[in-house]
Amino acid sequence: MFQWSIWSEPVKVEDIYAIYMQNFARNVDVLTQGLKAGISGLMNLANQGTDPNSGVFFVNFNQDCTSLAVGTKTGYRLFSLNSVDNLEQIYENGLYLNSEDICIVERLFSSSLVAVVSLSSPRKLKVCHFKKGTEICNYSYSNTILAVKLNRARLVVCLEESLYIHNIRDMKVLHTIRDTPPNPMGLCTLSVNSENCYLAYPGSNTIGEVQIFDAVNLHAKTMIPAHDSPLAALAFSPSGARVATASEKGTVIRVFNVADGSKVFEFRRGVKRCVSICSLAFSMDSSFLCCSSNTETVHVFRLDEPKDVTCRTAPEECQGWMGYLSKAVSASANYLPSQVTDVFNQGRAFASVHLPFQGMRNVCAITTIQKILRLLVASADGYLYVYNLDTSEGGDCNLLKQHRLDGKPDIPSAVSAVGDVPDSGNASNTGEVGGLTAAAVVAGTASHFSPSATVPRPVPSNAAAGPGQGCDFPPTLAALRHPPTDTLFCLSPSTPGPIGSYAGIVRGRCPGSMSDSEKFHEMVAATESPPRGGFRFDDESEFPPVTQKTE
Repeated sequence: MFQWSIWSEPVKVEDIYAIYMQNFARNVDVLTQGLKAGISGLMNLANQGTDPNSGVFFVNFNQDCTSLAVGTKTGYRLFSLNSVDNLEQIYENGLYLNSEDICIVERLFSSSLVAVVSLSSPRKLKVCHFKKGTEICNYSYSNTILAVKLNRARLVVCLEESLYIHNIRDMKVLHTIRDTPPNPMGLCTLSVNSENCYLAYPGSNTIGEVQIFDAVNLHAKTMIPAHDSPLAALAFSPSGARVATASEKGTVIRVFNVADGSKVFEFRRGVKRCVSICSLAFSMDSSFLCCSSNTETVHVFRLDEPKDVTCRTAPEECQGWMGYLSKAVSASANYLPSQVTDVFNQGRAFASVHLPFQGMRNVCAITTIQKILRLLVASADGYLYVYNLDTSEGGDCNLLKQHRLDGKPDIPSAVSAVGDVPDSGNASNTGEVGGLTAAAVVAGTASHFSPSATVPRPVPSNAAAGPGQGCDFPPTLAALRHPPTDTLFCLSPSTPGPIGSYAGIVRGRCPGSMSDSEKFHEMVAATESPPRGGFRFDDESEFPPVTQKTE
């Protein structure tokens, strides 16, 4: 057998081959693990019960529950929620040729400002003025964007192990919360109240700690030990004074005061099985809290302030077995395990909804439509379900209407409310109302990112960024070889936008870009709610219709 000598000992060819194959197998394993980690996030939404036939990646309500945002394979849609019978489509960007597969879309109240993330570019956040069809700016991050939350003061971007807090007026990065516990689901929530502008996110990935961060003064406020299991859902009350929590076990829902972290309410969702909580949502008056999961049941809890219940008000009721049981539990509270007494003291659902599906991601909301409180459930199967909520009696909620979210006409059903089925393909002629958003889960791979405290000079996405460098259309070879990896703040050249001023052109700025002043005014105009002068949907020069109207 052939041998050769290295140093003083002979080495066989078989040994060399075995060492080579071991190293090769090790490298292949590393590459495989990296590919799995890279694509697992992109498939994350599908793994959580998305219907592949619906084409819906994302559904969410806006901050005041007046509209619905839907991200699809061909773009995104915004719907108005001012009627039970009609689901009015406000906007659809899927009509444009360069539409992307949108996995996150968040609208700021009733304004024209939307923040979108696509599956094709999961690390890039685009801030757009959808009324004008323009992209105001975009930011790139070091990892996949898992969630975007915004109110009138702040915009928060959630990555798996960091959170970026932007000033929504100029999109400057005000603060970065780094090295957070692994948060692959992008779980976080931002108070819609700019006065109590708090951010909540998991403080641990092993137990249910809630970290409350003051997003205005930029410091940690408190930590709430909410559950023994890791967190699964979070929601602030509209005032920002309370926060609702649920764990991965999914059997108990708790509500805490943000100011001191004290527990105010505790509700039991169920005892038979553990479920995956999809969403929590307060009503606008904070009187009710709804909870949806991967089961077919949505629970509604009534947030009545604790009262001193005694037998003096109704002595005859205390003669029954329930009165005896309550006395026995109260008397034995010092002897029974705390787990047993907690079960007796937990509240139960005031009302419930039985959905026609289970095992799919969904988001719920309680809002007032046509002066009556309604329960809404938007699901990944591409439908919006509208239920009646009896605020006095509770019980089972009746289905009033079922709307399609793919832009096609609704299918008439026996449970439809009075009125004809609308043609949702036609453009709405009504004024604009607010947008509705929720959490989204996407994942991806990483690249270098170093956000600066100041807003960089506007640079087109396909041009090289450099000090004192102009914009090349088409891009130069150097620009293609060295694409910018830092934060981008630009107006996309392929997107319709304002024409640059003469002074800007003289200074070497490309015609399609905005100056810092122009971007600031554009952000201010987009965040107006309602927009200045209102939306004129019947004026094609002001707002092109979604589809051509046919008489």
